[in-house]
Amino acid sequence: MSTQLLPLNMSLPIGSLEAYVQRVNQIPMLSAEQEQSLAINLQENNDLEAAQQLILPHLRYVVRVARGYAGYGLPQADLIQEGNIGLMKAVKRFDPSLGVRLVSFAVHWIKAEIHDYVLRNWRIVKVATTKAQRKLFFKLRSAKKRLGWCTKEEISSVANDLGVTPRDVVEMEARLNAHDTPFDPVDATHDDSQRLPAPAEYLDSPHAGPAELFEAGRDQSQQQATLHTALATLDPRSQDILAKRWLTDDKATLQELAATYQISAERVRQLESNAIKKLKSAFSAPAA
Repeated sequence: MSTQLLPLNMSLPIGSLEAYVQRVNQIPMLSAEQEQSLAINLQENNDLEAAQQLILPHLRYVVRVARGYAGYGLPQADLIQEGNIGLMKAVKRFDPSLGVRLVSFAVHWIKAEIHDYVLRNWRIVKVATTKAQRKLFFKLRSAKKRLGWCTKEEISSVANDLGVTPRDVVEMEARLNAHDTPFDPVDATHDDSQRLPAPAEYLDSPHAGPAELFEAGRDQSQQQATLHTALATLDPRSQDILAKRWLTDDKATLQELAATYQISAERVRQLESNAIKKLKSAFSAPAA
């Protein structure tokens, strides 16, 4: 039996969702025997034409699944596109020896991709990251039959069904009922007294901003370079005196340095004072 069921150069409409849906609904479905033959050909020979023949008739199921997520306020075309990615992943992993139809196997992959898209785009801040949170998110969305908050009994029921704590359910419900808030103030055309404050108006950081940090880092680098240049102009004895008197944790006394260089403690103090004056002079000199 031939598996060349559809013209391989066929194209689907782009730019019009209605035309796309109408076209995919016209693609004939595969019989169980045709589907089995194509899947075996794909598995054994990595035949991409067989993969296309398996994908095209199942695009209508992606549309059907995507319509179930219309309540999230996301573009239907994007939901379908993500579902199509899931369908292609399912075709790649489909094992014809399992004895099930491709549509039964693919629905999991289609929903998984759509779920990921919904969670990535439904809110600016992710509402669910763990597997348990993802299940809880969709469970609460599908279980809400009225406006308002869940009762204590409903919270306990959902928690028992999903194996989470009631606190997890309450936190997720709060996320579902929250709204994205712009960080910066938004110009309002109505009375400003009715406008909620934006986070930028009350989350002022007590720390320096990027510009101030950059300037401080640059100034510190310049000061270190100036210090090294000035130290290089001193004689070795003066450098050693300054280092042992100011640049170490265990500072030497004037008497210890006097004994080292066999001079008086007063002479050590004079050398130290003269070296410090030279360093101050280097820092006060205008930059070139």
